[in-house]
Formats: sequence, C-alpha cells, structure tokens
Amino acid sequence: MSVWDDLDLLLDSPSSLTVTSSARGTIKDKPNFKVEEDVAALRKAIEGLGTTEKTLIEVLTQRSNAQRQLISNAYEKATGRKLVADLEGDTHGDFEDLLVALVTPPAAYDCHEVIKAIKGAGTTESTLTEIFASRSNRQISAISEAYLAETGRLMIHDLKSEVSGDYGKALLILAEGKRDESTNVDAAKAKADAKVLYEAGEKKWGTDEDKFIDILCHRSIPQLRQTLVEYKNISKKTLQESIESEMSGNLEKLLVAVVKCVKSVPAYLAERLFKSMKGAGTTESILTRILVSRSEIDLLDIRAEYKKLFGCSLYSQLESEVSGSYGNALKRLCGQDE
Repeated sequence: MSVWDDLDLLLDSPSSLTVTSSARGTIKDKPNFKVEEDVAALRKAIEGLGTTEKTLIEVLTQRSNAQRQLISNAYEKATGRKLVADLEGDTHGDFEDLLVALVTPPAAYDCHEVIKAIKGAGTTESTLTEIFASRSNRQISAISEAYLAETGRLMIHDLKSEVSGDYGKALLILAEGKRDESTNVDAAKAKADAKVLYEAGEKKWGTDEDKFIDILCHRSIPQLRQTLVEYKNISKKTLQESIESEMSGNLEKLLVAVVKCVKSVPAYLAERLFKSMKGAGTTESILTRILVSRSEIDLLDIRAEYKKLFGCSLYSQLESEVSGSYGNALKRLCGQDE
C-alpha cells in the first residue's frame, strides 16, 4: 500500500495546488526583524577576512523571502553593490547556489530554474516536469511574467522550441497555467472521463495519448480526484498503474507526476527529495530547489509525508547525505521534526 493508493482519503483532503496560505511552511517572517542589523551582519561576514558562512546561514535561512528582498535592497543602498553579486563572489558551489536562490524572489527563482532546464545542450525534462506538475495556475502565471521580464520573450514560445511530441504537448498545456480551478465536482463527468481513459488505454491495443493529456492537464484537482476513484472502480488498476504500463519515457513521467500532484504535491516532492539522495551521489540541485521553493508553502507537509513514506525524518536524511555549510543551510531551512 503506498500513499498513492488510498483513494478514499483523497476526496476530503485539501489540495496544495490550491493552497495559498503559507501556514505549512517551515520559514515565516522573523519577528522583530531589523533590516539594518541584518545588513550590518552580512557586510561584516562578506567584507571581513574570509567569509563567515555561519552568519550568512543564520541571516538568510531564517528570514522570509519578503524580508530577504528588503535586506537585498538595503544592502545595495548601503554598499552600492548587489547582495547577489557579493554572495556569488564570496561563496561557491552548491552553497553559493543555495544562497542565491534564497535572495531571489520565488517566481524569479522558478523562472531561472526553467531557463537552466532549457538552456544549453539537451533539455532537463525532469526539472520542467517537476515545476509544471506541482505549481498552481497563479504560480505558473508569475513564472511567465518573470520570464518575460528577464528574457524579453514568452516562456511558452521558448518551451515550444525545446520540447516535442506528446510530452511537449502535455507540458505546454500545463505551462499555460489554465487548469480549471472550480471546486465543484461533477460525478457524472468524472465517471465519463474515467471511462474515456480506460478505453483510451487499458482497453485498447495501443494507447490514445491525447485523451490522457487532455483530461489530466485541463480538469480541476477535485474533479481529477473523483476521476481517479471512478477509474479504479472500472479498471481495478489505479490510473497511475495504467499510465505506467501503457506509456514510456518523458510523457509517462509527466503524467505520473500530474497524477501524484493531484493526490498530494507534498508526497510527490518528498519522493523527489528521497530519490535525489538515494544511491550513489546526491542531486544537490533538486534538494536546493525543493527546500527553497517550498520553505514558505508546504515544507512541513513534505516533511510529514517523507517520514510516512520512508520511515525516517527528512532532517536526519539530510544530516547523513549533505555536509559543510551547504548541509547546514539546508538543515536550517528544513527544521527538525517536533
């Protein structure tokens, strides 16, 4: 029994794709925040002999992103230099990437991740899949705006030239950020959609990918949850199992990610974190992206799902997998389980 199979619990649980409050983040606004004190501490840490990483971690991981923006502005006023540029000049590697991520506004940070994924030789589909399957319409529209401001081009236009085939088709629908957001569930429509999916996959020789793409990328989250339940009633298999047996490659990975996010974005991201630390070597870019981008949204839920799925706390896993200033900063973002 995995988290992805218990469909009955699903219908009543809140969806993190529609959650707008930051009540489930590990990082909140620091009370009694004094921007001048933080700027002075950062200057001392950066301008002194040898950079004091401990101060950088202390200040930047324990303030909300909005507070970090105030710090960045005040820092530039006081020194005539950009905080980002000083961090880039004074730190390096994964630690530098993490600090730069922390001082970047959330939409701009997601946008940089998208740019990185499509830049250079080969596209990093796994990054695009993670971002566009797990972000709400509002977040996707903010990423698009940041992309246009940064590059002068439309994100959707650049994606179009980078992704192709059925995977490209599905990703572009998600990247438009137009998923239906109504909360009403039409049970008859869910039954009908489940039947269409069953007949487009399990039931026929060869799969009609378009039907899967259309339903999974357009319907609202509550509607899709009902459809998952109806699908299992018809097929005796879960929709995820059907996708895994009928499809392959990037399209399979994207549609499975969508189904997982329909059920639980935190569980999907917990699994991404686990896989990034499993086996030989750790994929630091995934750790950084998820811990930074979810620290004010649902990292508490991701931690809870991590423990449920993998039997140990995310914090203890980070402790054994990442070290040095980078590891310390990640652990401060994560926080220990109560």
